[in-house]
This record gives sequence, structure tokens and C-alpha cells, in this order.
Amino acid sequence: MNYLLEDITVIDAATFLAGPGAATIMADFGANVVKIEPPGGDGYRSLVGGYATPYHWLMTSRNKKSLALDLTTTAGQELLHRLIGQADVLTTNFLQPNLERYQLEYERLKAINPRLIYAHISGFGLEGPDVERRAFDITAWWARSGMMEFVRDQEQTPLAPAPGMGDHSTATALFGAIMTGLYRRERTGEGCQVSTSLAANGVWANSMAIQGVVAGNDLGQHRQKRGWVNPFTGCYRTADDQYLVFAMMTPMKEWPNFCAALGHPEWQQDERFASLRSIMKHRGDLVALMSDALGKMELKTACAALDQYDVTYERVQAMAEVLDDAQLRAAGIVVETGDPVGDYDLTINSPISVLEEGKKPPTRAPDIGENSTEVLADFGLDQDEIRALVDNKVVIAGG
Repeated sequence: MNYLLEDITVIDAATFLAGPGAATIMADFGANVVKIEPPGGDGYRSLVGGYATPYHWLMTSRNKKSLALDLTTTAGQELLHRLIGQADVLTTNFLQPNLERYQLEYERLKAINPRLIYAHISGFGLEGPDVERRAFDITAWWARSGMMEFVRDQEQTPLAPAPGMGDHSTATALFGAIMTGLYRRERTGEGCQVSTSLAANGVWANSMAIQGVVAGNDLGQHRQKRGWVNPFTGCYRTADDQYLVFAMMTPMKEWPNFCAALGHPEWQQDERFASLRSIMKHRGDLVALMSDALGKMELKTACAALDQYDVTYERVQAMAEVLDDAQLRAAGIVVETGDPVGDYDLTINSPISVLEEGKKPPTRAPDIGENSTEVLADFGLDQDEIRALVDNKVVIAGG
């Protein structure tokens, strides 16, 4: 089968998640992605210990080839320059001192390959006082963006995000930046530098609320001073200790159906709930009534009633249930890999689809340097040269 990006070669010299995640999306669409690792392996491999092959590595490094290369040596840097000379895309998240140390600055590589799309991921952007500040998604995407503060309840200690939550959204943005660069190259014949940052994506994700601050409506401060109680977007527990969350964005339109679904049509006649203004004035009373009613219904019964009356809601699923979700399976969000080992029979698809273009079936992520000799041969090095690089420990050949 032919794939959309099969004629694109990507040197994935980024580490951890956001940069490599963008290369994963490209690999899904058939790009030839060479993952550059140090001789001891990418540090991301050991982020979660106790697994023969770390599950996070299996997902982010699927459909890639591993080249273990010692970039602390002149020979290693020169070899990488040779590969970059034949590549279409380079991803990196090195800070400027390491870019200089490994001779991976944009202007240097642009001189080697004027058609290269140089894709840089950073914590806080390329200008400003914090450009050299080390960052991860929990710090730059979650905490610095205001989201970590915004979502907490009164006097509650801010909560951590799901692992990689900001990294994955930033990876999708970097993929978009790379494709924009490739489109520009089609028009101009020239490569370019494209970039995004964890902070930019975090603030963008929180931009609706932040734009409210500009207009004088600081919802974060409102939540901390007065609480955050909206009965129509609240989360409620059922009798069997499950949770339902509502999203009634046109509340008065859905209000009659909601009352009927919960078996309380008399709520419509209650003066406290006669208008949206009155409801919000007495929202504590309504939340108490809703909590009591839903707390007496088991999940299955509540869902059947809400579905019957077309109320906008969703069940709060446990992560293990996501894997068995029939809709997510049918939509190709959770996909089977066909891997026989058992720790990688399922994986999560990247979130971009093109109806007329297929994606590569996900393959198991490589071991450290598993593809080193294969990659170098594909780039035109002869066997004697490859053997010398391995013997001199410039390249580590695993597998």
C-alpha cells in the first residue's frame, strides 16, 4: 500500500514526547522516521520503569527506526550531518547550548540542506527571558498557562494533569507546523524553521478563559472567590458510584426534557427555576435536587432516561473502559496492532485522518540501535564504513 508521506524522511532528534510525538504522526502516514538515540538509549525509555519494553515508548516510537549515535564525538556529529543532508525534516527540542554543542543550529543545517524543514519544540518559545528554562508539559503547558489554577475548586491544591496531556496536544501542533513548512517548500523550493512550544499550546488551550480576563471576566478569580457551581455542566454521582457530567449549553431548551428524564416534571413549576436568571440565583438548591435524584438512580437507568429525552451528557469513564469503548474502536481511535507479545495488542491512533489516505499499521517500537546498520545502508554508507563506525563506538548496532 502507498502512504501519503512515504517519500518524506524525518530525522527525529528530539527526546521525551512532544517532538517525537509529531514524528509519530508522520510515521503513521508512512514517513521514513529515523529515531536518533544516544548509545545508552533515549532517556524517555526509562521514564516509567518496571516494564521489559516501556509502554509509553511503544506508543510514541511505533513505526520508527532506531539509530544509536554518539553525538558527543566529532564523527557522530559529522555522520548526522550527512543524514540530514538527505532528509526532509529534522525534529529537535534541544536548548540553544546543546544545539551548539552538537552542531545542530538551524543556520548550520540550512547550509547543509537548504530544503530541510527544521522543526523545533521548546518550553517557552524562542525569545524572552525564559528561553533557556527547562520545561515539561506539567510546568509549561499546565501550570504556566493558568489552566492548573483555573480548574481547581476553592482552596483545593491544584491537581496534576494526565501524563503527557500537554505534550500530545503540542505534538499535534508541531505536526501542523511541519506540514505547513513542507507546503511552503512546495511553493518556494526552500526549507525553513518551524516551531511551537508547550507554553504556546497551553495558553492556546486556555485562551477562551484568558480572553475573558482581557474583557474583564476573570473566571478563575470568580471560581476562587465565589465557587464554581453551574448545575447544567456539573458532575453527579449515581447510586452505583458512577459519575455523569452534563453539557446543557442551551439549558432552558433542555430543561423540560431534563426534568422529565429525572422523573421530576414538577421542577418546571417551581418559581425558583422559572427562568435561567432565577435558576442561577438558586443554583445551589437545584444542584442539591439533581444530586439527590441522580443519587437514587443506577447508571444504566439514568443513561436510558437521559438518552430517551435527548439530554446532553456523558458518563465519566475509567481509563481501562476507554479501551473497550465500542464507539472509540469503530472510529479507529483505539486500534489493534496485531502484535503477538501481549503488551502491545492495542494502541491509540494519532488524531488526524485523511479520508482518502490510509495509515500504516502500528509496529512495535525498536530496541536501542536496532536499525542502525540498516539506516546507514539506506543512506548510502558502504559496509566497511558502517563497520568502522560500529567498531569505533560512534554507532551502536543493537537488535
